[in-house]
Amino acid sequence: MIRDITIGQYYPADSVVHKLDPRVKLMATVCYLISLFLFRNAAGLAVVTLGLAAMVWLSKVPFGYMVKGLKAILVILIISTLFQLFLTPGETLVAFWKLKITRQGLRNAGFMIVRLTYLIMGSSLLTLTTTPNQLTDGLEKALKPLGKVHVPVHEVTMMMSIALRFIPILIEETDKIMKAQLARGADFESGNLIRKAKSMLPLLVPLFISAFRRANDLAMAMEARCYRGGVGRTKMKPLVYHRRDAMAYLAVVGYFAAVIAVRLLF
Repeated sequence: MIRDITIGQYYPADSVVHKLDPRVKLMATVCYLISLFLFRNAAGLAVVTLGLAAMVWLSKVPFGYMVKGLKAILVILIISTLFQLFLTPGETLVAFWKLKITRQGLRNAGFMIVRLTYLIMGSSLLTLTTTPNQLTDGLEKALKPLGKVHVPVHEVTMMMSIALRFIPILIEETDKIMKAQLARGADFESGNLIRKAKSMLPLLVPLFISAFRRANDLAMAMEARCYRGGVGRTKMKPLVYHRRDAMAYLAVVGYFAAVIAVRLLF
């Protein structure tokens, strides 16, 4: 389960999506996430599905690798589906005890599953095709206008970049600690909920200590190198738009316009 988390990890590949400017991918991701909550029918779902399928195909990231990340949100999917299924008022289809399944609840539950699934896959696609350094540079460029109102853009993007870098490191560290505790006879599966929560202490305590130690080492390394934020700093690889980026912008605008058109027409 730990190794199934794909958000924050980078998948190297020679694809068009990997070569795009990170600002394009950020804008595309925002438009995609907004579009997930705009469609309310099968036509809108078809447009969003085609858009996601096209991006996955162009990115050359294995589909099975992306689906693997859905295991981490399986519990959230089940809980959200049950809430929509049993707590949505409307025309009753099936009733037993004090619970009832309505036509509207069944429809909302289906759309909820699709939205959450596509949300994780689309978000993962951004980090799978963009390195943390590229993502930091893209965020800093995109949020640069906020610097005029004294928002510490560079510091904010740096914190986000460090957080993304730490995700795969902490996942690997958790896996090592869990295996070490299992070798010592720890049991993380059996027992009731309270016992399972207590059994997580031998895992969480060393994990937090390791995370704080890594954060302290990183802070000391940055101070030793006289790191002082983004004022006057230059980039080793400055971001430059290319023709493919302009074409990608047009494709994103066309996709978003198609989603809105389907919503208005149907």
